[in-house]
Amino acid sequence: MKIDYKILWLDNEMNAFIEDDVILEIEQHLISEGFLPTIITTSDEDDFLGKLNDSYDLILTDYHLNNLSGADIINEIRKPERSIFTEILFYTAKAELTDTHKISRVSFLETNGKSATHQETIIAEVKKLIDLTIRKFHHIVAMRGMIMHETSLLDSKMLDLILGSLNRDNINFKDLAESIYDQLLELYSTKAGFVNTCKEKSKFKELTKDTFVFSSDYKIQTLKQIIDAIGEVTDFSADYKEEIISIRNKFAHANLLVDDQGREYFKYKEGGITFDEALCKKIRRDIFKHQKNLDALENRLAETNP
Repeated sequence: MKIDYKILWLDNEMNAFIEDDVILEIEQHLISEGFLPTIITTSDEDDFLGKLNDSYDLILTDYHLNNLSGADIINEIRKPERSIFTEILFYTAKAELTDTHKISRVSFLETNGKSATHQETIIAEVKKLIDLTIRKFHHIVAMRGMIMHETSLLDSKMLDLILGSLNRDNINFKDLAESIYDQLLELYSTKAGFVNTCKEKSKFKELTKDTFVFSSDYKIQTLKQIIDAIGEVTDFSADYKEEIISIRNKFAHANLLVDDQGREYFKYKEGGITFDEALCKKIRRDIFKHQKNLDALENRLAETNP
């Protein structure tokens, strides 16, 4: 499971889709589902084939193109050497599609005779197909793996920002460092010698390199110090602690259960939160939000780099 969702879209009249905000509407639908959308569009068949690989979650194309037929496109996508098994939607305003149901993981849409416009019909069908692929992503065991992976990436990003800021004269880490030293001495008796050495020799940078000692809680405290010092960045530290660190820790210690209908879900402690599809959708949105928060902080640090 991942937070990114990639679409490759081919249409000789692609400018019309862009100008009418069709692409934007599909992007907004993915964002509302908690995904980070990347929609790569092209109006040229050769360009499409050059971009074609197995990284996409969905491929969209008009069935009637200038230089290639829909059958040609299918043959290109399904070539053994490409090893692409992505869901594909072909659409056309002509009623010429026959026996298409026999092709695995390929959908066909005729928009003629519909009450809605050609573009409106395509939008509705694309959303349905996106939702279908998302449901395939939603296996709850895979979801835990995605959350642990994505939050670990955020954790690494935080540490990079901290290490890049420790030598700034305009940020005073002294009081924060003293507070973290004291917390660590209390919580990790096995690390007492290491922490004491760092404290006595003022080696806060060495402390940050120990991933066991310098946990996500201390990283977010340090990031808050950076945010407060440089200004013009909204303090997201409290939300990050609740929406990322806390939820990750609970998910890591939740138990996998099965209900009477055979549905799998994770439950954190008796009477605690249930990690179902609705909550996982919110978690994806929160991860996306804090990715943007960290990017904004990174940009602000670059702007104020002495």
